[in-house]
Amino acid sequence: MRVLVTGGAGFIGSHIVTALTARGHDPVVLDALLPAAHPGTPALPDAEFVRADVREADAVRAALRGVDAVCHQAAMVGLGKDFADAPDYVGCNDFGTAVLLAEMAAAGVGKLVLAGSMVVYGEGRYTCERHGTVRPGPRLAEDLAAGRFEPRCPECGTGLAPGLVDEGAPVDPRNVYATTKLAQEHLAASWARCAGGRAVSLRYHNVYGPGMPRDTPYAGVASFFRSSLARGEAPRVFEDGAQRRDFVHVTDVAAANVTALEAVGGMPTGGMPAGGLTAYNTGSGEVHTVGEMAAELAAAHGGPAPVVTGEFRLGDVRHITADSARLRDELGWRPQVGFTDGMAEFARSGQRASAGAVG
Repeated sequence: MRVLVTGGAGFIGSHIVTALTARGHDPVVLDALLPAAHPGTPALPDAEFVRADVREADAVRAALRGVDAVCHQAAMVGLGKDFADAPDYVGCNDFGTAVLLAEMAAAGVGKLVLAGSMVVYGEGRYTCERHGTVRPGPRLAEDLAAGRFEPRCPECGTGLAPGLVDEGAPVDPRNVYATTKLAQEHLAASWARCAGGRAVSLRYHNVYGPGMPRDTPYAGVASFFRSSLARGEAPRVFEDGAQRRDFVHVTDVAAANVTALEAVGGMPTGGMPAGGLTAYNTGSGEVHTVGEMAAELAAAHGGPAPVVTGEFRLGDVRHITADSARLRDELGWRPQVGFTDGMAEFARSGQRASAGAVG
């Protein structure tokens, strides 16, 4: 297949381009190389390259010529700094996706894999001994400031047991970035219905690995910790470090994208019906805490050891871990990089320079 990869010069996008090429596909990269994400010209993927913004209809239209499928990675990522970032997030993520989908519909390109995110769920799955599965509300600033980090049962106020979230869980985005990621899915689903297209959203969990951007407020926690270690500083772990996450290696995420592209394209991994969007959690299947990740990374790097600070961000959720069984069972994808090996590699690998937000 000839595949347009938006954001293909970015962290995850560049790994997807490599994986597509290795699988025998023909990737075309569309990336604006905005200074916010690329303060210098990055090493470009070994593929046809179009320097353009996904919000530019004429450029997207030209890039789609001869394309069989689109892998949409271009987005403004991370939690951001405050609500003043909201117009930029909506412009990059939602308006950019709308432009892309409109041009795909006009060009008759009917296959899409979207970079989704686990942030659409808000808090993860919780069980109360008395009330079963419950959905706690947003955590309060006064609780967090007092070190009360764990959500409580909304019915009886007792402690909860966190579990794995599957794709049938209700969505509950709790910050601007999360809201835009859910809107992207809704736009893609609407496009699939109107244009008879096939769409997949891969709801990434905490992606890490070689080439992750450094020193940016928009990167994931693994990048923060790796950047600190590179400066000889101790990783600063927020809250008490017991936040549960699923850390998935970027090469496994790239492989998931190739598998999904082949599925929407009706290739050997199997087809899927037109006219809708299917969401797949994309995680390693291993549950680890943020504190465990910081300690593993610091040990592999040779120190210094992490420091637990008790600091917090209101937009953060306490626990969110994936049940990725659907992706394994329906499309046959399997993660290959385990937590210990992946963190050891990441501790030694280089990071890309970053001045800001769009990837």
